[in-house]
Amino acid sequence: MPAGNEMDEKGLAMATLDARFRAPLMAYFLRRVGNRSEAEDLTQETFIRLMSARSLDHVDQAHAYVFRVASNLLHDRTREAVRQKKYSQFPLNPQLIEEFSQEYVEDRGPERVLVGRESLADVLNTLDELGERTKSIFILFRLEGMKQKDIAMLYGMGLSTVEKHVMQATLHLAKRYGRQTP
Repeated sequence: MPAGNEMDEKGLAMATLDARFRAPLMAYFLRRVGNRSEAEDLTQETFIRLMSARSLDHVDQAHAYVFRVASNLLHDRTREAVRQKKYSQFPLNPQLIEEFSQEYVEDRGPERVLVGRESLADVLNTLDELGERTKSIFILFRLEGMKQKDIAMLYGMGLSTVEKHVMQATLHLAKRYGRQTP
């Protein structure tokens, strides 16, 4: 029953770490984040990370290890805060969301969805007239948003060849559907 002994040893090691480092970790985090609740969360997360460590045999020299884990946790928190700030620069305006949803979502009734699917099928059939390669290149560029240089690398052809395929498909669709090309 070594697994039980192993768990008991790990539990004892964690209890030792908790008794030794909970207060210093709280002080460490509190000085850096200035919020007691957040410092408690970070302290707890540090212990969770320590518990997931393979071995706690190094408990005697644990000070450097525990504070390295804590420091990494703060770095992760900072990176996440920067990421959140980067993507939350524009506050959501509930009134604009409502207007947008009414304008675009309500307009997507079953009839419109069916017409859209039929139109797409018609366009894809029209592209079939050009051949599989031209159709695939056009779809990758116009519908999937892939860059022409990436398509050229994918197909092992020159950039100008990809441009010719895209132009050929664009002209074919413009001719079929009666629109002038830009």
